[in-house]
Amino acid sequence: MTRPHAHRTSPAIGSRRVRSVAPGLAVCAAGVVVAWCVHRLAGPVPMLTAALLLGIVAVNAGILPEATRAGTRFAARTLMRAGVVLLGLQVSVSDIAGLGWGTIAMTLAVLLATLLGTTWLGRLMGLPHRLSLLVAAGCAICGASAVAAVDGVLGSRGGADGDREGDAATAVAVVMLCGTLAIAVLPLLGPLLGLSPYDQGRWVGASVHDVGQVVATATALGPAAVVPAIAVKLIRVATLAPVTTAIGLRARRGDASGVRRPPVVPVFLIAFVAMVAIRSVGEVPAHVLDDVSTVKDLLFAAALFGLGTAVRVRLLVRTGHRALLLGLTSWVLIAGVAYAGVLLTR
Repeated sequence: MTRPHAHRTSPAIGSRRVRSVAPGLAVCAAGVVVAWCVHRLAGPVPMLTAALLLGIVAVNAGILPEATRAGTRFAARTLMRAGVVLLGLQVSVSDIAGLGWGTIAMTLAVLLATLLGTTWLGRLMGLPHRLSLLVAAGCAICGASAVAAVDGVLGSRGGADGDREGDAATAVAVVMLCGTLAIAVLPLLGPLLGLSPYDQGRWVGASVHDVGQVVATATALGPAAVVPAIAVKLIRVATLAPVTTAIGLRARRGDASGVRRPPVVPVFLIAFVAMVAIRSVGEVPAHVLDDVSTVKDLLFAAALFGLGTAVRVRLLVRTGHRALLLGLTSWVLIAGVAYAGVLLTR
């Protein structure tokens, strides 16, 4: 027998879903506007970092009602993944190949050393494997977007949903703060270490976490450093899909439940690869790339504000100091290994 109102069930669920996330998304949008204003007034403060810090301040000041929680979580996960997809349009295989095999091999070696070294250091510090892996991915690949990608393929492994949200928020906070530190420190160190502007750019591209942070750091070093910095960084961004997929497959093999599950590649990673392919095989107009980059930054800013609302300072002070130490140690590791790699490939 046909249920007369069955066809209304799905739209009704969708409507409730929209109403549940709307307050939180509105708060995230307001946070993006404020973060943009902070960036405009204080240029050295990146908009994404400002958005993350504003989210942390807002939730710990107690000014966010419980009704916003669903929307901020939606932003932290879904909008972040949408930004990852658009990030793919920044990657062109031809631009990467133009660097030469020496630089490509050096960058991949730095990435692998950072990923394995940070995970190992996290284990030594007694941190949960999931949190160590998220920090490692953020430092080694491309900041918050890598944390989101790895968090997506790990699913609920390594803890309950609440722990999962807290781990991702802590990892993003640590990676963003350490990456922002690089903007101030690396331009001072580059000339002192005997590197040419071109090699300073390669060093920045191989060691700074987020794409925006790479641009900011390289710009402070001068025009000759910007192009190699971005090109090297794109090598790391291009590894997002294969490295994340490998982490997901390894996590499934190590699942203690004993249940064999087929390998699953998240849809957003498939879309990321598709965007890389579009950029690599077709000529994308410059104005389209600029518009997409703007949308990507806005999505990331909203997502980071949402992630910031998952950071409870009292809990972070009590348990997050080891994660911060891991992030700082990983930052020193990647900067040191990248510097050695640049010297070897000059």
